[in-house]
Amino acid sequence: MITTQRETLSIGQVGVKARAFFELLKFRLSFTVAFSGAIGYAMAANQSFDWNLALFVVAGFMVTGASNILNQIIEIDLDRLMKRTANRPLPSGRLSVAEALSFCLVLAFAGVYVLFFHFTPLAGILAFLSLVLYAFVYTPLKRVGPVAVFVGAFPGALPPLIGWVAVTGALSAEAFTLFAIQFIWQFPHFWAIAWVLDDDYKKAGFKLLPSNGGRNLNTAFQIMTYALFLIPLGVLPAKFGITGINAALTAVICGVLFLAQTLYLMKECSQKAALQMMFGSFLYLPIVQIAFLIDKV
Repeated sequence: MITTQRETLSIGQVGVKARAFFELLKFRLSFTVAFSGAIGYAMAANQSFDWNLALFVVAGFMVTGASNILNQIIEIDLDRLMKRTANRPLPSGRLSVAEALSFCLVLAFAGVYVLFFHFTPLAGILAFLSLVLYAFVYTPLKRVGPVAVFVGAFPGALPPLIGWVAVTGALSAEAFTLFAIQFIWQFPHFWAIAWVLDDDYKKAGFKLLPSNGGRNLNTAFQIMTYALFLIPLGVLPAKFGITGINAALTAVICGVLFLAQTLYLMKECSQKAALQMMFGSFLYLPIVQIAFLIDKV
């Protein structure tokens, strides 16, 4: 009986550790990033289905997961200050920094290795650059000011470009078009999140909102301005012959609806309007990217 109890305890501890390692990955965020990379890959590929796409998604997921872990290691003391993050594996003590760092290094090395050697060297280099920018430039800048959103938009927009490069091995106007859409999208997306979570962010000293960090009309206006640019950008893939007119129309419609949410935020300047816009930003990008893929020329 004693042996059985000990074995049960050991299995339970392993389960707790495994769950903590899984939480470190921020699965939904990492999968979303890997998905946007897969869109770029699939749009560049000639065949309708490529089994290498699954390997690319796994590699992209590993690099993104490693970036998220580094972010949590660097911000462990700040995460303890915020209600939203206090129960993460590191601030809660369920994992040590050494355990998290070891997991991170394995993921980063494996992901970059696969992208560099199995796909193209440029894809591996860009993935590594994305990790460095996110963890070591964007992360510390979050306490400096909204310049962090600008810097963070670069690694955040690289996945579809990396997907394109993983197939073609070269940068091109088509790749930069996909990059530009995701780059501009991140400003209204992240500022909506920062608006909603502003009270919690202030506890850690994060300064992500423009207009001196205010949840006001000026901030809402800047959000609207970036959303407005998404409408013409959504037409560019059709202009370059990547997609057809149906995808362009879908992108324009989604852009107009997203813009309407930002105008509502300007009118109300409320938490409710920011929350609605935040969810709208979550829907905009995958809908537009899937439309691009379906309507690929």
